Order: sequence, then C-alpha cells, then structure tokens
Amino acid sequence: MATPTTESSGLLLVDKPAGITSHDVVAIVRRALHTRRVGHAGTLDPFATGLLVVLFGRGTRLIPYVPGEPKVYEATIQFGAETDTDDRTGNVTRTAEPASDDAIARAIALLTGAIDQVPPSYSAKQVDGTRAYAAARRGAPLELEPVRVTVHEWMLAGRDGDRVTARITCSGGTYIRALARDLGRLTNSAAHLAELRRTASGPFSVRDAVSMADIENGVARPQRLTAAIPDLPTQSLDGDALRRVVHGNPIESRVSGGRAALLDPEGELVAIAENEAGTLQPKAVFRDA
Repeated sequence: MATPTTESSGLLLVDKPAGITSHDVVAIVRRALHTRRVGHAGTLDPFATGLLVVLFGRGTRLIPYVPGEPKVYEATIQFGAETDTDDRTGNVTRTAEPASDDAIARAIALLTGAIDQVPPSYSAKQVDGTRAYAAARRGAPLELEPVRVTVHEWMLAGRDGDRVTARITCSGGTYIRALARDLGRLTNSAAHLAELRRTASGPFSVRDAVSMADIENGVARPQRLTAAIPDLPTQSLDGDALRRVVHGNPIESRVSGGRAALLDPEGELVAIAENEAGTLQPKAVFRDA
C-alpha cells in the first residue's frame, strides 16, 4: 500500500484482535498511514475481536453518515458465575447453578425485541460528567438508568457444558455483556460474557476486513470513501456544480431521498448533501475549494 499524502482519505474495515482497544487500532492506523486524522464507527471492548469500521483523513467527517445497524455478534456466554464487568475480565460477584436449556429458551424470548437494558457498571456511560467505569473502579458504581435497545434475533449455535454460543443481531448501543448478565438472572442462574466477535455492522462484514498485521506491514488496501456510504443515492457533478459544492453552495437536486452523496466525474466523493425543497445543500465537504 502506497503511503498516503496528508490529504488522503479512505475507509478501512479492520479485524481487531483481542487484547487491544479500539483506540489502539486508531493509533496503529495513524502510524501506518502517516495521517493524524483517524476515527472509528463503533467501539469494541479490548477482549472482543472482529469488525471495526475505520475512516482516515477527511473521511473522519463521514463517520456520522456511515450506516452501522444492525450489529451482528458471535457470543459465548458462560453460566455459573456473574462478574462485576459482566464479562470474563471481571471479578466474580456471585455464583449459581447453570441454567437448563428450557430456561434459557424462555429467557431469550424475554430478551428479544425492544427491551430496556441497564448498561454494565464498567461502561462508558456518563452521569453528571462521570464515566461509569471510572466510578466502578473507585468502588462506587453509578446507578445507571435503563436504555431502550432492540435485539432483533438470537440464533443459538450450541451448548458445551456451561457455555452457550449464539449469534445475536441487535441495534447499535446494545451491550452484549448486559445481555449475558440478564440471561443469567432471568434463568435464576448467573452468567457472563466469555467471548465476543463482531461479524457485521450495517452493510459491512468482517469477511472483507484486513488484519492488523497487513496494516502494520503496509499491504492493506484502503477503500474509497464512497464505500462507506453504499446505500446513499449519488449525483454526479459537472464543472459549475462542482465549483458550487466545494464552496458549500446548493445545487439543483436530481435524486430522491433526504440525503445524497455528490461525486466528481471520477466517482470520488466530494460532499454529503441534504435534499431540501428540490436543492442539495452540502453539509460535509471533502475537497478544498
């Protein structure tokens, strides 16, 4: 992969390994691509693996427009013990006999659809400016309010002793750790998340992701910014329209829908625009005037 210039922008689908944070991935991409502006769309816990959607250069401005739902995870849930972090990295807070298959099936039905979920004590949620994980580490966990999330589907893949594996499809903002915790409680047992892998985020699949080794070795190939917004309608720009858009001025709309990607004659992304009363008003511009 050629070393990008300072103004290079693009998309990287990264297969994050266990043991590093999403911020670590950003730092590694920043060094490998020699660019300061790198961001990701959706955090993964350090022990989790799988898909992380990364944008760099001016592409970081595209993050609010990147489709990220539904999320799909492969999860392994360990019965018999609950932890303070709701995953395998925490300290055991209580133990119980593992749940029966019938009890698990009944509880999964209760944890499907729109549910009110209390975030884990060790999460990035804030109360009065204090992060939940910071308070929990001080031994004074916050009282977190339930948040409405949607769990579209559980697909049980099997059971091996006290461990159950499942593919979970859910909305953004859903904590799989909390699902594991609540599955234990609803079955009159105790449980925590033992393994987690994100396999999809919106239209993006981990099958198309590159490894951290390929990024560090300079052989990963970034994708165009347009690959980050595959579902948006597009409108091509001629000379005058292109000049207007890069200055932030509206142009006549030739597309339907509330938002569009504006492209130059080579198919490169120039701007994201909102469709307002028959005109396209640029909201994020990715090229200098």
